[in-house]
Amino acid sequence: MDGRRVQPVGWNAHQGSVDTLTSSFDAVPGGQRVRLAKRTSNLFRSRAGGGTGLDVSGLGGVIEVDPVAKTADVQGMCTYEDLVDATLPFGLAPLVVPQLKTITLGGAVSGMGVESTSFRNGLPHESVLEMDVITGTGELLTCSRERNVELFRAFPNSYGSLGYAVRLKIELEEVAPFIELKHVRYSDLDTFQAALAQLATSGEWGGRDLHGLDAVAFSPEEQYLVLAFQVDTAAGTSDYTRQGIYYRSIQHPEGTKHDYLTIRDYIWRWDTDWFWCSRAFGAQHPQVRAVWPRELRRSSFYWKLVGADKKYDLEYRFLKKPKGLPRTERVVQDIEVTDDHVAEFLSWFFSASDIEPVWLCPIRLRAGVEELSGVGFSESEPWPLYPLKPGTTWVNVGFWSGVPADHVSDKQEPGAFNKIIEAKVTELGGHKSLYSEAFYSRSQFKNLYGGDLPEQMKQRYDPELRFPGLYEKTIDNA
Repeated sequence: MDGRRVQPVGWNAHQGSVDTLTSSFDAVPGGQRVRLAKRTSNLFRSRAGGGTGLDVSGLGGVIEVDPVAKTADVQGMCTYEDLVDATLPFGLAPLVVPQLKTITLGGAVSGMGVESTSFRNGLPHESVLEMDVITGTGELLTCSRERNVELFRAFPNSYGSLGYAVRLKIELEEVAPFIELKHVRYSDLDTFQAALAQLATSGEWGGRDLHGLDAVAFSPEEQYLVLAFQVDTAAGTSDYTRQGIYYRSIQHPEGTKHDYLTIRDYIWRWDTDWFWCSRAFGAQHPQVRAVWPRELRRSSFYWKLVGADKKYDLEYRFLKKPKGLPRTERVVQDIEVTDDHVAEFLSWFFSASDIEPVWLCPIRLRAGVEELSGVGFSESEPWPLYPLKPGTTWVNVGFWSGVPADHVSDKQEPGAFNKIIEAKVTELGGHKSLYSEAFYSRSQFKNLYGGDLPEQMKQRYDPELRFPGLYEKTIDNA
């Protein structure tokens, strides 16, 4: 609906924007903290603010697309929406495109990004060939598998605690113009788990290569695998930017259901209704949807509504308090467990809360440790701050809703149910993304996210603590 031609910014303009950034860094007095001066964020945790904002106003574009080498040079603040619009005219796309249009390349690589191609392409940082990072010393360092390797490996999941990506050179892959979808229903969690694990490993269904693989679980009795195949032609395609709602289209009584989307609509199928979260705003009610402008059916607009609620406490003041209901504890998390623990986690989660549905996405790391060297780094974990082991299928489980604030007890502490989730995930040998609220102690955090390595990297690349540390940023919301 809203695809557009993106004009590359070019190398000269990029260098000018980098000079502006470094000048703004140099202008900040030594010892004073700095941050990116950006208005938007896809983080679901509070930020205390503070620090002088660095000028990144010119770092939000695509520098160059090379359709022969199948690469793109992209500025750190560039959104995936702009990148996709720049690459699709060449029949190319990033190897992994996170689900929301306004996620930036730098954000996905320094944080975590996952999507339906992650079972074969891993995570976004694995398709990065090299990147320029401005560190806490004000240096601009180019890092890759051969150069400044320790920073290259420690950057994913560092969330700006070591520096910010200014430029990233990434791999692209060929994509067909259309996607054929098969929605396969299951009614048993163990059978569903086994099928998801098998497909993630084999990468095929009925002798056909899978382009994408994800899943939705509505209850212990209703789950769907969503299988995506590339096709060159389609007799007709669905459009879920209109009255139809994508996640509802997946549901059917039994067997397998077919659907077709353009490649662009497939990439952004979840953005239109923010998965299913637009229902909180009434956007899925047929009468409301009929008058809701199509251009405002997107995650970036829903973010503004969330911001208004956070600022004015709208939900509690107008919906909860008049009815004598408690506040809502936000439960917005993406966790990972290995494929053999999916059924156990889902069975527990559905019994512990009324949150439904949940999204599932298998992940298999792409890069081998033989490509990556680094003193003091574990050879079994190529990306040590988010230690997913190679050769293992991990499954991301995403749930984005809330529970009554007295869900656990009448006198509960903030984040009570989130803490229970963290404990369950740890019990199952998993961990979670840090884009949202987290409540780990320092010792728990250390065990899950790289041990002493974050502090060791901090001493090397930000010795004056110009950026908050990883724990301070993700747990203390610095």
